[in-house]
Amino acid sequence: MSAITVDQVAIGYSSTLIIDELSVSIPEKKITTIIGPNGCGKSTLLKAISRVLKTKSGAVYLDGRAIHQLETKEVAKKMAILPQSANAPGGLTVFELVSYGRFPHQSGFGSLKKEDYEYIYWAIEVTGLNEFKDRPVEALSGGQRQRVWIAMALAQDTEILILDEPTTYLDLAHQLDILLLLQRLNEEEGRTIVMVLHDLNHASRFSDYLIAMKDGTLVKEGTPEEVMTCANLQLVFNIDARITTCPFSENPICLSYQLCQKER
Repeated sequence: MSAITVDQVAIGYSSTLIIDELSVSIPEKKITTIIGPNGCGKSTLLKAISRVLKTKSGAVYLDGRAIHQLETKEVAKKMAILPQSANAPGGLTVFELVSYGRFPHQSGFGSLKKEDYEYIYWAIEVTGLNEFKDRPVEALSGGQRQRVWIAMALAQDTEILILDEPTTYLDLAHQLDILLLLQRLNEEEGRTIVMVLHDLNHASRFSDYLIAMKDGTLVKEGTPEEVMTCANLQLVFNIDARITTCPFSENPICLSYQLCQKER
């Protein structure tokens, strides 16, 4: 069953068309990752899925309803979004930033209720931030700050998490920490997770479903076994790849690669 359906969308900025007549489905309660070269439209598609960017034609459907026809608060109760470069206002503590996730569930300028506090403390605990909850966000490391943003999204209590390059600028250990957290949230909480990743091996290892794009078009969608093939990687990235099996997930990963020879 699909959590989100993208039907023949055209998306762009001003008069520049980035994506034209693209259709994909996001499976419910699975981890879906969008992959492709720089500038292929990955983040643009994610912005359309999350209603940040309006489509020029076609439609994105959330639970069978056109997402741009839904009220903002209604969407916010179903979908939490972590943008590519999230910045918190100066001076906020971890607890304060995470509490912002409860905004869609409040009426007017109402104060936090018992239920709100329960979700906030749960989100802080599940992301391993208990010892940092009273610290200023700017005093944390990059990986810790990323966990704070994920905690804020979790406190929002949505079925769907949308993340644009959540591991960018993080070292290897922190990248793995974030991806393992997302995997746990999917497996234990049943969250539908949609993200953009540049690392193909991380995308394959941690995803149930992959969407491969090039030049604003869909090249292939399916399981990692269906998408992570030598032929598909050549089409998408123009590389001659060697594929093996990940010992941790048993999904295919790219062992090494070289650029394909250009035709003369």
